Amino acid sequence: MHAGSEFSQRSGSSNARQLCRTPIFSVEHREFNEPGHAMVARDVVVHPGAVVILPVLANGNIVMIRNYRWSVGHQLWELPAGTREPNESPEQTARRELKEETGYRAGRLQPLATFFTSPGIMTEEMLAFVATDLTPSKPSLQGDERIVVEVVDAAVLRDRLVAGDLHDGKTMAALGIYFLNQQL
Repeated sequence: MHAGSEFSQRSGSSNARQLCRTPIFSVEHREFNEPGHAMVARDVVVHPGAVVILPVLANGNIVMIRNYRWSVGHQLWELPAGTREPNESPEQTARRELKEETGYRAGRLQPLATFFTSPGIMTEEMLAFVATDLTPSKPSLQGDERIVVEVVDAAVLRDRLVAGDLHDGKTMAALGIYFLNQQL
């Protein structure tokens, strides 16, 4: 698993014009000409990619965070995650974000899945990892982050996922795949 999968290419894109640029992403107006179809135009958020980390302690409990999300005005239960920095591998991003948000350091990172977070409007490809052999230390949150770390029993978390109590898509996807793999 690595960034730059077969899906990262701009299939059929013939023209792109930048509409907006931020420190993290840009917005482009793209025109696509797929063989056998009419030309279509879309505004696309161009994102460098991200990771989500599922930290599993030796006893099977899972390290979660409660993260206040300004964009939706709610605190959400999430797995730690973050955007890739330039020239940073997904594994480096996963280790950095895990340490920053939870304080834990992973002795082992195992790829879990790769998925697009919102392919109708953006290019963000997210790589999910399972982190094990965890060593606790102190989180190093950014100044505007409001994160609380919680260790949750895996069975309780699975029940909350099934009951619809989790509302963060990347967390739901990673936990769902993880729990399905545990049953196989």
